[in-house]
Formats: sequence, structure tokens, C-alpha cells
Amino acid sequence: MSAPKGNQFWKLRNKHGRSKRFASPEQLWEAACEYFAYCDRTPWKAIKNKTKGEIKEKEESPTQRPYSLTGLMAYLDVSKSFWNDFKKGSHEDFSVVITRIENVIRTQQLEGAIVGAFNPNIVSRIIGLSDKQKVTHTINSKEFKGFDFLPYIPKADESI
Repeated sequence: MSAPKGNQFWKLRNKHGRSKRFASPEQLWEAACEYFAYCDRTPWKAIKNKTKGEIKEKEESPTQRPYSLTGLMAYLDVSKSFWNDFKKGSHEDFSVVITRIENVIRTQQLEGAIVGAFNPNIVSRIIGLSDKQKVTHTINSKEFKGFDFLPYIPKADESI
């Protein structure tokens, strides 16, 4: 069933589109600080196997939970595309807060890897640090056409 003719319900609407998830940069920063506090309050539990002679025991010890952009997005219930659009948007005041949040996450991961709390190989991949070197090798010489020091004997071709 379609709307009746002369319908003016669209005038009742006071806004169009989805409302902003964060109305101000301060709200975004507060939400990020809540995530950081959550990570600090709830550490991971690492299970280590210990052996004393023939007795094997499992020991559970708390391990620091790393901050991550993926974890922050899950905590805030936003998608990667939302974060990227928000970051690339024309909101200059939000870009400062987003940069600060990403720097806090990167610093915590890097410092955790340096002191041995996190796996340095994984952190370096996440952050984008790598030891890869792109090697290009070019040769400026003639094309290889075969060995010219062997004598050519036409009778050898006929016997085959």
C-alpha cells in the first residue's frame, strides 16, 4: 500500500541521515580512555606448563592486555570503514583525537614489545616495522646465446 496523495509526513522529520556516534572529540577521547582502562583492568591469563621432576603443573598468570585498534573498534562497536571514514572526514577537531588515540595504541604496543610483555615479531608486523629489504638486480650485458667454445659438428646432428 502506498502513501496517500498529498502526504506531508516528510515535513515532520527534523533531521536526515544517521546521527553521529560521537558528537564531540571529547566523547571519542572518553570512550577510548574507557577502552584503555578496560584493557588495564582485565589482563589476559597466560597458562604456563611447569614441570618439577615427574610432576607437571599448569600455572595461570596474568599478562598485560595489549591495546589495539581492532579491539578499540570492537569495544566502541564501530567498523573499520566507519573508523577510516571518520578519520578521513572533514572534521579537523576529530582528526587530532584520532591521531592521539592511534599514537597511544602504537606506543603501548611498541613499549610492551621492547620490555618483553608482547611478542616483538607480531607487534612489528602490526605496527608496520619490518626488516624487509627490496632488492632489485639488473644485468647490463648481452643476451645469453649458448656456449661458443664447443666445436660444432654437423654429423653429430645426423646420428640422432
